[in-house]
Amino acid sequence: MSQHDEGHTVAGWTGTAIATVGSGLLGLGVCTVSAAALVAGLAVCAVSVLVTWYLHLAGWGKPPGPRPRAQWPLRVRDTGARDGHPGCVSCRLAGRGRRTASALRPVSGVGEAEPAPAEAGG
Repeated sequence: MSQHDEGHTVAGWTGTAIATVGSGLLGLGVCTVSAAALVAGLAVCAVSVLVTWYLHLAGWGKPPGPRPRAQWPLRVRDTGARDGHPGCVSCRLAGRGRRTASALRPVSGVGEAEPAPAEAGG
């Protein structure tokens, strides 16, 4: 196993397996000059992205960066996925994310908080 547990998740392995099948169909379509096989291969590759994303959001993926060694086994589900992972594009696309107190600024005179404006360039 790698030092930083990159990709050792149910979401990673499942998505890779489905994408491999899609790539095989694409290769078959190129070799046989079959538009149907090319379209099927592209569809299977698109399904692999959606399945991987769904499994990540369901807790079978992992947040960006290394995890503690106790969370490296394949069958360990990420319980923090429901709230979203900080810095995770998949979670942001799904509308999940963690807001910190520094990301909120008080509204003048109301006492409630609203999101701070996004920084330019990122």
